[in-house]
Formats: sequence, C-alpha cells, structure tokens
Amino acid sequence: MSLYAAFISVVLIWSTTPLAIQWSSEGWGFLFGVSGRMVIGALVCLLLVLVLRHKIVWTKPALQTYVAASLGIYAAMLSVYWGAQYIPSGLIAVLYGLSPIITAVLAALWLQENSLTLGKVAGALLGVVGLVVIFQSNIGGAPIAWQGIVGVLLSVVFHATSAILIKRIHARLPALTTTSGALFMVTPVYIITWLLVDGGEVPHEIPLRAGASMVYLGVLATVVGFSLYYYVLSKVEANRVALLTLITPVLALLVGQWFNDEQISLNVWLGTLCILTALTLHQWGDELFKYAYLRVLVLKNGK
Repeated sequence: MSLYAAFISVVLIWSTTPLAIQWSSEGWGFLFGVSGRMVIGALVCLLLVLVLRHKIVWTKPALQTYVAASLGIYAAMLSVYWGAQYIPSGLIAVLYGLSPIITAVLAALWLQENSLTLGKVAGALLGVVGLVVIFQSNIGGAPIAWQGIVGVLLSVVFHATSAILIKRIHARLPALTTTSGALFMVTPVYIITWLLVDGGEVPHEIPLRAGASMVYLGVLATVVGFSLYYYVLSKVEANRVALLTLITPVLALLVGQWFNDEQISLNVWLGTLCILTALTLHQWGDELFKYAYLRVLVLKNGK
C-alpha cells in the first residue's frame, strides 16, 4: 500500500469508528459490543500470526509493553463505549482530538520532556475553552449529557497514559506484536467483565447493522487501523501525522449527520473550531510565535 493510501485509510477508519461504536451496541449492552470486537480482533491477530509465522515475544519488556497497551485497549475502550451512549458519535472524535495535548502534559510530568512550551500551553488553554463551549451545547433542545463527555475524556487520558508507558518501556516491538500480545492478554478480561456485569447474556438475534459494525471494528478499526497508523508514523514526520487529528473530527461530525441524522448545534461546531485551533497551536504554535516575534524585531529595527 502506498503512503497516501495508508494515510487516507487511517482518516476514513478513524472518522467512522465513533459511529460504528454506537451502532455495534444496538440491541444489546455496550459490554457485549466491545467484548465481541476484542474477540474478533484477537482472532484476526492470531490468524495473522499463524499465516505470517510472526513470533510473539514474551520477554519482560514485551510483557510490560502488553500490559501498558492493555490499559489503552481495556480502560480506554470501556470508557469510550460507555460515554458513546450519551453523546453524538461525531463529538467522540472531536474530544479524542485532544489526545496530543493531554499526551504532551503527561509527557512533561512523567518523561520530563520539554513539551509545555508557549505554543503547547496556548493550545491546551484554547482546548479547555472549546470543551466549555461544547458543555454549553444542546442536542435536540436538551443539554449534552456530561456523562458522555466525561467518559470520552477519561478514555483519552487512559489512551495517552498507555502511549506514555509504552514509550517509557521502549521495547521496540513491531506493531503486530504489540497489538496481538495486548489483545491476547486483555480479551479474556473483557469476557470476564461481560460475564460479571451482564451475566453473559447472549442476544437471541443479532441486528444486521450492529453485527456488521462489530466485525468492522474488530477487523478494520482494531487490527488494520492500528497497523496502518504505525506504518504512517514510521514513514512521515510527526507533524504531518498530526494532521490526522485535524481532519478526523470534522469528517466524523459529517459522517454522524449523514448516516445517523445527528443534529449538531452551532455551539458544538464552535467548540470543535476551538479544539482544532488548539491542536494547530499545539503542533505549530511555537513556530508561529517565533515567526511573529522575528517579524516584530525586523519591523522595529527597520524603523
């Protein structure tokens, strides 16, 4: 696959994943939907490992990496599936767009990285403004449920924490190894959670849309999506990969409107604009501020 095709594929998968999450929970509890997704993803990974004769490493750093990745797959996915019950699917992608900002804050705290520069701090503050605007929004005349926003934000924090832990371990495992090892480890935990909370109740019939969404999430969003993302990440600069978080939220909002009749209020669009601007400042704000400062110096010296 060419790099451009991989990039476009990741954008399309990430833009449609939030709506698929909502559809995959129709007709049964969200725990059945997310557990089924992980079972399908684990089976696909097992098939790939066998066909490609890919070796899964079980060294101490590898195990630590799988545990760290499991935090993102288990805690983050449970939170976003729970939150998806209360807010439009497009808003999930908008809130997930804050992950680079939250990751930068965690990296500064845990990795002592110089990630809280002027541009990144300005981006973080504007992101908070965007959240406040969204909190003031309405869906069909009713306020947006705070549970949905809190659930998705918790998911973003878990996802960012998982990424930071993987970076700290630095085991340098292939993407398929990390994904497979984590899924093999966390899928039984999902099944146990479903059995304990929902009693292991299997639906008598599976709605076509819900079943198709579950398969889509298990195969494309879980296995293919992550693999293509790591492929793109290994081939291009990080600032270009960051374009994913700028393109995906808008597309996800439009997908929700087109295919799920989601009514997006003006405040949600304004909040989304604030968050996208915040991501732009987070990624390129330092260069913009530096350029503006140099321009001021040139104009001052010219006078």
